[in-house]
Amino acid sequence: MLETPEDLKELQALLDASLARSTPHLRSIISTERTLTAEQVTGALTGMRTLALSTVTAKGEPRISGVDGHFLHGKWHFGTARNAAKARHLAARPAASAAHMRGEDLGVFTHGTVEILNPRDGEPAADWPDLLAYFKDFYGEGAFDWEDEVVFYRLRPHWMTVYAPDIAKEARSGGVDAG
Repeated sequence: MLETPEDLKELQALLDASLARSTPHLRSIISTERTLTAEQVTGALTGMRTLALSTVTAKGEPRISGVDGHFLHGKWHFGTARNAAKARHLAARPAASAAHMRGEDLGVFTHGTVEILNPRDGEPAADWPDLLAYFKDFYGEGAFDWEDEVVFYRLRPHWMTVYAPDIAKEARSGGVDAG
């Protein structure tokens, strides 16, 4: 878990605000009794988690694909090939949605805007050296041509909610603290 106290405070505020402004239908499914705190979420999402990432084509058609998601500092981070369709979509239209689901036990749903962490032209994100070290440690130093082959993104959420119908079960699986 790499989150600072400020990261957790920001994430908790986002989770609370997102649930509060959700539709009555969604709140009937995801209630305060069936969700996780920011600290529990970060514990449950340690390491790589498969995301279903949704982008939009130039014609406004939705596209969904899988990416390796890393939940770091309360935000999703992911990469793809620079020549991938999703990279073109995100360059032109940076709005994206992501979902991580673990069967019926956990669902994390996020809407936001991506930022490129390692652009070919221009300055990388200020925290790119630390993130690059994390990714190289995770995937291996020689896994990619880190400058030209892959592009990494951070999904800055404006809405995020978590469905966990049995928090005690999540705690027993080692993903979260039930308290």
